[in-house]
Amino acid sequence: MDLTGIIAISGKPGLFRVIAQGKNNIIVESLIDNKRVPAYASDKISALDDISIYTYDEDAPLKDLFVAIFEKESGKECPSHKEDLDVLRSYLIELLPNFDQERVYPSDVKKIFQWYNLLMKAGLLKMEEIKEANAPKKADAAEKKDKVESKEKKPAAKKPAAAKPKADSAKAKAVKPAAAKKTTATKTGTSRGK
Repeated sequence: MDLTGIIAISGKPGLFRVIAQGKNNIIVESLIDNKRVPAYASDKISALDDISIYTYDEDAPLKDLFVAIFEKESGKECPSHKEDLDVLRSYLIELLPNFDQERVYPSDVKKIFQWYNLLMKAGLLKMEEIKEANAPKKADAAEKKDKVESKEKKPAAKKPAAAKPKADSAKAKAVKPAAAKKTTATKTGTSRGK
């Protein structure tokens, strides 16, 4: 699932797709009504790729939650954000049982469902992309397991010590007295100034 270029702007309803970038603003298109408007640096903009949900362990990326909703709903829309808050919370608890209910506000819970349905209507959530997104995770997990097993079988090899370059003794002697002369000159220059 690729959410690159999809943003939320504080104070404006829905989600937006970044269309173009100007000198002092960006042009965005609403996923609700497809109207294009400028967004300025003074607007509070959040990229959906960067948003995560507070949990009692480590934060869960919003993208992963959208994948879980997609799989639960078999590629269909989820409950509306206008549903009763208790219904939405219980749905979220099924998918993410350890989400921090004190730090995830009711408005945040509603946004999750609203955003998911907007992305579905815009056709940005597709079954093929979801399967591809999950496939690398499973492959990565198998690869990490293989690496751990191979490390356990092989003894750690010692790295050879790197050869140190030998300094030219004539150059080293020439540098040291010059540094000493500079400090002496500075000291005498200061004593004359007093």
